[in-house]
Amino acid sequence: MGIGALFDVDGTLLARHSATLYMSHLRRTGQARRRDVVRTLWYLAQYKLGLLDVESAMAVSMRWVEGRDEAAMEADCRTWYAGQVRPWLYPEMAAIVASHREAGHTTALLTSATRYLAEPLGADLGVSHHLVTRLRVRDGRFTGEAVRPVCYGRGKVYWAERFAEQQGVDLAESFFYTDSITDLPVLERVGHPVIVHPDPRLRRVAQRRGWPVLRPRLPASGSGAGGAGTARTPLDRG
Repeated sequence: MGIGALFDVDGTLLARHSATLYMSHLRRTGQARRRDVVRTLWYLAQYKLGLLDVESAMAVSMRWVEGRDEAAMEADCRTWYAGQVRPWLYPEMAAIVASHREAGHTTALLTSATRYLAEPLGADLGVSHHLVTRLRVRDGRFTGEAVRPVCYGRGKVYWAERFAEQQGVDLAESFFYTDSITDLPVLERVGHPVIVHPDPRLRRVAQRRGWPVLRPRLPASGSGAGGAGTARTPLDRG
């Protein structure tokens, strides 16, 4: 069987969380209210503490998206990604993704975000497998429902195992990169967990278990994904 390399997105590949970037975009373009921004920041704080009620957060998100035109949202998200998200991609993490690809590993994004972020990010990284939260669409419009399980917490294990079965990947020999304690079920499922800028709870777990911790930085000249250089990767450590 093959080896996989799975990557969380927010706080792992990206230095900022896409939810706050997207809400800022919606606010700037008149698509969201101030209270929507406050609520998003509250959910993000809960997420960082590993206390997020994902069903409550999903319910709010689904009410907002219900009835919206998918094609219009996809186009808007591509504009948002190019202008506000791409600059926050860690060059070192982009180099690590490339190193796994060059080693013949099957790479995938494993994220609670939707395909409207994963697809342009995956295109930049050369990653074609996107394990995401899927939104149901009927007649070109969002129904306000998500495919279950949502790709979050133990739901990520479900989608990772399904991916592994379909792609002939042995998770016991595979890598997973993340920053969040909410991804502990996946970290415990793979053979090579790698921690990136961990939240406090995950940092303590990583210290106890001896998991490698990466602390990539954006270029000193500012945000941007250029100039990845020859970053040392977990593959170099054997």
